[in-house]
Amino acid sequence: MPQMNHTLAIETKGLVKRYSEEVLAVDGIDIAIEKNSIYALLGPNGAGKTTTMSMLTTLLEPTRGSATVAGYDIVTQAKEVRSQIGVTFQEIVLDPDLTGRESLDFHGRLYSMDKAKRQAKIDELLALVELEEAADRRTNTYSGGMKRRLELARGLMTEPDVLFLDEPTQGLDPQNRANIWDYIRNLKENTDMTLLLTTHYMDEAEALADRVAVIDHGKIVVEGTPRELIDQMGTDIFYVDGQGNRETFVVQLQKLPFVQGVDTTDDVIQISVGSGSGRLIEIVKASQAAGFHVEDISLAKPTLGDVFLKYTGRQLRDK
Repeated sequence: MPQMNHTLAIETKGLVKRYSEEVLAVDGIDIAIEKNSIYALLGPNGAGKTTTMSMLTTLLEPTRGSATVAGYDIVTQAKEVRSQIGVTFQEIVLDPDLTGRESLDFHGRLYSMDKAKRQAKIDELLALVELEEAADRRTNTYSGGMKRRLELARGLMTEPDVLFLDEPTQGLDPQNRANIWDYIRNLKENTDMTLLLTTHYMDEAEALADRVAVIDHGKIVVEGTPRELIDQMGTDIFYVDGQGNRETFVVQLQKLPFVQGVDTTDDVIQISVGSGSGRLIEIVKASQAAGFHVEDISLAKPTLGDVFLKYTGRQLRDK
């Protein structure tokens, strides 16, 4: 039996999942997630987010590497891992013929919870996710937001040490998204629970996560706190579009003492600067000297979305 790590809720070392010779979904991931923290895994479609979560929740066995969740090995101690975790899936998986209360009760029975504890926990969770009035309605009458909230309650039914949330607010309107965010924050503040969430909403990760990892092509390409990752982009970002000698313009930009970085992975040139105030004229002068005609230029504060695009590019991916 591996040594239980009492400081980390989740730890992976060289985690790999290969589906075939052509499909390498996860390629040597190393992550370490502290207890009582919220960790967000960001990535484009097909980057490896859901496969990573499936391995950590024991639904898939890794091809190579190792991982522990709540101190237990995901392969050799899969039963112990499952007893310590809660999961909400990207796809809604509720029985339409059960009421909300029955859905929670059935889940508690699967984990051999006694009747008194089940009923007390169900009442507590229905209040938490504000579904008390709809508790005895069949779930096929629920809205999308209500179903998401019920699934969150179901994931909490067994009082897990680690809660996995796969795209927890996908498809929800802004009000329901804000409500789910509040529940997630409250869980971290009022319990010792650790939360690992996947999301493609940058504002969600920025608002909720203590640490963020961007995954692309099965690898972690950057990791840190949202603030650290945003600060790496520079204080401000100029977006420049135009025609002409692009390469010479980039060289000229890199010589300017206030320029912290230049990203040319897209048609629009991104220029990270310590402060955008008063820098517009100097950037335009550099473009003129390089023979680059600026057609559009704008200034914005960097966001986690800018970090994401820097490391993953803008190309759409469907698989």
